[in-house]
Parts: sequence; C-alpha cells; structure tokens
Amino acid sequence: MKERTKNIITLLLIGGMIFGLALWCVLKPADDTSEAERRPLAQMPEISIDTLLSGKFTSDFEEYTADQFPLREGFRSIKAYAAYYLLRQGDNNGVYIEDGFASKIEYPLNEDSLDRAAAVFKKVYDKYLAESSVYFSIIPDKNAFMAKQNGYPALDYDRLTDIMRENTPFMEYIPIDHLLELEDYYRTDTHWRQEKILDVASCIGEAMGADISGEYTQAVVDKPFYGVYCGQAALPLPAETMYYLMSDTLADCRVYDHETGKYMGVYDMEKAAGHDSYEIFLSGSKSLLTIENPNCNTGKELIVFRDSFGGSVIPLMLEGYSTVTVADIRYISSDVLGRFVDFHGQDALFLYSTLVLNNSVTLK
Repeated sequence: MKERTKNIITLLLIGGMIFGLALWCVLKPADDTSEAERRPLAQMPEISIDTLLSGKFTSDFEEYTADQFPLREGFRSIKAYAAYYLLRQGDNNGVYIEDGFASKIEYPLNEDSLDRAAAVFKKVYDKYLAESSVYFSIIPDKNAFMAKQNGYPALDYDRLTDIMRENTPFMEYIPIDHLLELEDYYRTDTHWRQEKILDVASCIGEAMGADISGEYTQAVVDKPFYGVYCGQAALPLPAETMYYLMSDTLADCRVYDHETGKYMGVYDMEKAAGHDSYEIFLSGSKSLLTIENPNCNTGKELIVFRDSFGGSVIPLMLEGYSTVTVADIRYISSDVLGRFVDFHGQDALFLYSTLVLNNSVTLK
C-alpha cells in the first residue's frame, strides 16, 4: 500500500511539473530574440487550413515551443555540461572547445555556394567595375587553424581558394592566410582581433598601391567581451579584453551611414557597450557607408565589398585613401548600388570570409 501511494505521489508530481511547464509556456509572452545565441527566436505560427494540411504548422510549432520553452537558457546549459563533461562529446550543437578557443564546425565545402558567390561578384563587376582595378582576398575562419590539428571536420581551404580564383579571373587575388594564426582571433568569437591584423591591412594596401603604414595606439573597450560562441556553447567561458586602434587620422575621419542619413565616427562606442562589442567597428551590420578622410590628399578612392570581418580591418586601410565606400551586399542588393554610389573607376576590393563564401545564399 505504501509503495502504491509513493508511486501515485511521484506520478502526480511529475504530471504537475509537466502541466505547469506547459501552462507556463502557453501563458508567458514570446521572447523576440536570444541574447545568448544572438539570433531571433521562432514565433507562434499562423494557424490556417493550408498550414494545418501541409504540416507546416506542426513543424513551425515544434520550432516555436523549443525556442520559447520556460527556463530555456538553464536547460541549454545543463545539456551543454552533460554533452561536454558527462558524455565527453567533442562538440555541442557544432561548437567545440580546444585549448581555450571555441569554434563552430564548418563542413563540408559547398562548391555550389562558391560558384554562386563568384557569380554575384561577376555581376557586380560587369555592372559597376569594368573601369576599376579590382582585388579579392579571402579571410580564413578559425577552423583553418583549429579543426585539422584536433581531428575535427574542416573545409578544404586550398580547394576553396582554387575554385574562387578560377571563377574570378577579373580580380587580382591578394593572399593573406600566411599572415594569420589562431592567436589572431578571439577565443570566444568568430572574428579576428584588430590589434593583430596590422600586417594584413598593410599587405592588402601594398598590393593595391596604397600607403597605409600608419601608427596607432591601443585603446581598451571598457566592457568584458563575450563572443558569440559563449552563448552558442551555453558554457561560462571566460571573458576577453577587446582592443581597438586609434590614430589622429581615424579620429578625424567621418563615416556617413546611408541607412540613417547621419554621420558617425569610425568606432561606435554605444555599440561597444551593447550585447555584441564587436559592433564597435563601423557600427556593426551596415549595408552602405561612406568614409571621408580629410588628412589624405592623394585623391585615391576605394570601394570595399565586405562581411563583418571587414569592419575591423577597413579602419586600418583609411590612411591611404581620401574616400572609402563600404558595401555589405548581404543587406543591400547589388542591383541598386548604383542609386547610392557614384562608380567612376575607383579601386575595388572584395574582402570575404570563408564562412560567407561557403554560405553565399546571403549575398544579393
């Protein structure tokens, strides 16, 4: 009798917990984003005859409940601890940690994506850059230095480079991978550290015939930096110190944001205090910027097509140019660039990471 009573109490407690969590999930307001993962969360899907019959509602609702589950961040941490330390798995949701560096597995090589990226670049070249000297550089991601030596799947970076060079004969390739090593990247984030890539900026500038050998002083972002992999790993990875480089030239440069119609500085200190301090560099994800350097009298102009890696290296290239236009064709269609940019034979640089090239569906 006692055993039966004990079982009933246990079932009631478990049932109560399940019912309580389900009720909580229904009643709590849906969160828009996950600050830890830095991504939008799924919202309640639309209920209609079409979505019900097609099964779309069921799949979308499953994603919604997984994203909006109560105490989700706590359960993510429990899962991560179990995966890394109890089950001794090499990664959790594709994120792995080796020697204090966190990274996400990027595999396999998507050759169709590379072909698409090259086709987008060719379209931009044909439409706007036929009279320009055009250059191209590939930024390797952290896995180029981490994955192979630790036995994780990794892209064939030589093959990636060969395909891109074969498909873009209209651009002069500038290699920079030989200048980089793992320590040039943040331990907890995707990106490279600005204070470590002066040689990269100098190499690119020299190849394009620009003198960018400026002198800089290091400044510290007054906030501990937790990179994107901290949230994705769901583990308490240690904070890092973020530095940015200053000079008289950078202090005098003005950056025009075509989205807001306002001027700002090269470094956005408000973004530095936000959830992603890396957005200090050229204010993060911006579709189109024009940077004016009043201290350069060479008359040289540059257009850079870039992803987020470019935000931290472009300031180091301003020394050699009177005007630098920065376009991110993940956020603005290349078809409409001519409405906002006066193309008249400026030098042009395509500067993209392997992460974007291998997932080029984002390029417009």
